[in-house]
Amino acid sequence: MSLLNPISPSKLRSDLYNFPCDDDESTTTAPPSVISVLASLLDRAISRNDRAAVNRGNAAVGDARSRAFESHQVLDMTIQSFLERIYRYARVAPPVYVVAYVYMDRLCQYNPGLRICSANAHRLLITTIMVASKFVEDLNYCNSYFAKVGGLSARELNSLELDFLFLMKFKLHVSVSVFESYCSHLEREVSFGGGYQIERSLRRLMCGGEITAKEKERREPNPVAEVL
Repeated sequence: MSLLNPISPSKLRSDLYNFPCDDDESTTTAPPSVISVLASLLDRAISRNDRAAVNRGNAAVGDARSRAFESHQVLDMTIQSFLERIYRYARVAPPVYVVAYVYMDRLCQYNPGLRICSANAHRLLITTIMVASKFVEDLNYCNSYFAKVGGLSARELNSLELDFLFLMKFKLHVSVSVFESYCSHLEREVSFGGGYQIERSLRRLMCGGEITAKEKERREPNPVAEVL
């Protein structure tokens, strides 16, 4: 069962520039609308790239660093559920998702052989969002915590982060003008037809300086099998 939730451009813009209060004790706050919009964009890209991979016989593309993000077993979790899991436990601010979107676009531009697909999407997302959080936010969870949220070992995520930085040529700066241009693109997604209808699942979602021990205990993530 699902609901169609209309997202207005003004609502999205409000979310995109919002930083949650650090002292907010609620763990049930609704995920920001940018998650639904970004998930919709990524789902379309993944479907397109999966079809292309089948047409070329699933031949391996990209160099060793690009292929490091490919998983031998695809996590049985939708992109939206995965993004909402990250939000629930890491509480990254909405602007982080925009910067992560910039990074993924930049990553594919720098590495033409890399395509976001079912085999690499979850690994790319947890790595990209973690790096974007470090760029945008003053306080972050450590790598081992992000690894637990994403279903990876700390060693795996550390290695993926290094691969990601080299693939990005260490070009992580996102100017205000670039950030705003990507925000505008996301707004156009929801403006189509007077309000893009984005389907949200009703299924209950799982989902630094270092975060305090009390805070960490309160947000301890449910385990995800380390299959990524």
